Amino acid sequence: MRHCDLCIIGSGPGGQKAAIQAAKLGKDVVVIERMEVVGGVAINTGTIPSKALREAVLAVTGAQNIVAMAGDALLPEHNRLARLTEACNRVIRGEVELVRHQLVSNGVEILHGHGSFINPTTVVCDGPRGTEQISAERVLIATGTTPARPREFVFDEKTILTSDEILRLRRLPRTMIVVGGGVIGTEYASMMAALGVRVTIVEGRPRLLDFIDAEIGEALQYHLRQAGCTLRLSEKVVSIRAVEPPPGARSVEGMLAEATLESGKTLVADALLYCIGRTGATSALNLAAAGLSVDGRGRVAVNEHFQTSQPHIYAVGDVIGFPALASTSMEQGRLAALHMFDKPGSNIPDLIPYGIYSIPEISMVGWTEERLTKEGVPYESGIAQYKEIARGQLLNDEVGMLKLLIHQETRALLGVHAIGTGATELIHIGQAVMAFGGTVDYLVNTVFNYPTLAECYKVAAYNGLNKLRHT
Repeated sequence: MRHCDLCIIGSGPGGQKAAIQAAKLGKDVVVIERMEVVGGVAINTGTIPSKALREAVLAVTGAQNIVAMAGDALLPEHNRLARLTEACNRVIRGEVELVRHQLVSNGVEILHGHGSFINPTTVVCDGPRGTEQISAERVLIATGTTPARPREFVFDEKTILTSDEILRLRRLPRTMIVVGGGVIGTEYASMMAALGVRVTIVEGRPRLLDFIDAEIGEALQYHLRQAGCTLRLSEKVVSIRAVEPPPGARSVEGMLAEATLESGKTLVADALLYCIGRTGATSALNLAAAGLSVDGRGRVAVNEHFQTSQPHIYAVGDVIGFPALASTSMEQGRLAALHMFDKPGSNIPDLIPYGIYSIPEISMVGWTEERLTKEGVPYESGIAQYKEIARGQLLNDEVGMLKLLIHQETRALLGVHAIGTGATELIHIGQAVMAFGGTVDYLVNTVFNYPTLAECYKVAAYNGLNKLRHT
């Protein structure tokens, strides 16, 4: 039996960072990964593939800054998607090798196979080279999630599919229904629209991405409609099935996807992408043998230190639920490793940035206007449009906007919201100012490179201060 200080099940972002942090503390670490390659869902089917596809789409369509320019796509239609996925696969292979190198260079042992508990301190790895038992002082569950597949719907992975299968499509559908207007659904819908696919998004809530700033959300919805997307908001899908095309009609994969809405409407398209919910990948872990249980969505409950009900067993990443971001999973892994080996560690949990890689992209950090209003915090907003900025003109981005939320009395920066080119990069300036308790005056008094999008901060700061003078 193999003995180690830490056994990690899953090599996604949380598992990676926990393994490297523990190894840097001089601990003996073993990582069990069920896939043939490391990286977990984030690298192989989730974050990296979707972002790689987005970059390829932008490069092909020339729509890096704004809405779809599908008519100007440079690749022939018959092999456009195949060429794009080839580009994605190159990125994925590079990331896999990078993660493997980082783990190996830090002395982390990687075992490929299915990991599961025999008892609270023993994990078995059942892999292609046989079965091996690992006895560990600490265990970390970092198995991530899988797309939800309601039993009442049949997923054939060609006509009716989830985000795990979309990159396996060899031909671009002419029409697509996207069920779910959350982050994943919105990102893929905007990419498909940029490639000329006629997309219909069905979302049960009154607007897409209801956790982001309402003004930014409204801007996104406007530009999705401009890109040719149809938004069916406050609508619920009650049935999904694959149907034969009617006489004289044709489809890309031989069948059509049909979705019936609660309102009685029927939608038909070449393909349907189901993006409502994800389930913790815990069913094969035999958690009962470790004295653990999960909720109805397969998620593991943890405390503020990422400990489960068994103090020596930790869990991080999507498998523990919100916020389920690759960036937060990495930080959770690092903090869990520090805690389990009695080392100090801290972060700034109130300043987690969110990035949504739609076209155009969106990012935010801090409070939204809705939350400030609900909490009774007096604030003012300052806005800069990219078209006011020289760099925005150079990028030909008339969509972009940066919004600052400023406390009316202290002038502290309370929130930053951005839509447009580079939004996910631009947000970190505001994040840093907020982390150090900065005020809007810092943004007015500092010097930004010219021409850059960072100048939006100064323009938005002036705009907010002008409003404050009249309150």
